[in-house]
Amino acid sequence: MSSVKPDFMFYLHEVAHLLRLAVDKKARIYGMTRAQWLILLRLHRQPGMSQKELAELLEVEPITVARLVDRLEQRGMVERRADPADRRVWRLHLLPAAEPLIAKIERDRAEIAAMVRRDVSDEDLAVFTRVLVAMKGALCGELRCGRRGETGRAGESAGAGVEETSPKETSPNEKELA
Repeated sequence: MSSVKPDFMFYLHEVAHLLRLAVDKKARIYGMTRAQWLILLRLHRQPGMSQKELAELLEVEPITVARLVDRLEQRGMVERRADPADRRVWRLHLLPAAEPLIAKIERDRAEIAAMVRRDVSDEDLAVFTRVLVAMKGALCGELRCGRRGETGRAGESAGAGVEETSPKETSPNEKELA
């Protein structure tokens, strides 16, 4: 009988998958997709992003983002504004109608984060966060990540809106939901 060692790669994948499922479930409450949720949160934090920038962050084609933004625009939550420096680029901005939904999404994210952290000490979370930042840095160094702000080094932006945080604040896994 052989003993099987836990495989951290398997667990990373499974936890990410379960987080996506939890966010999908919450997004459906509002008649939205996870991608639409992410677009709203990203624009809340970084107003004026282009559709291309959002596509890179969401790891989808620009046409996919265009269609998602079309739906959000029809709901009166997002508007496209011409970029004054480049008339080919549309900058995306939230409209006031999105603000109440942003507050609900932030509350839902906090609930998911609390559920995930329930049996994890602040100390373990701090170590885990440092390990994830180091892993991301190693991968980005090897893969030469080109997305804006993605260095993966501790104390710097870890990409896709992941900020360095203390254990009591939001962890990188939670930030990826944003």
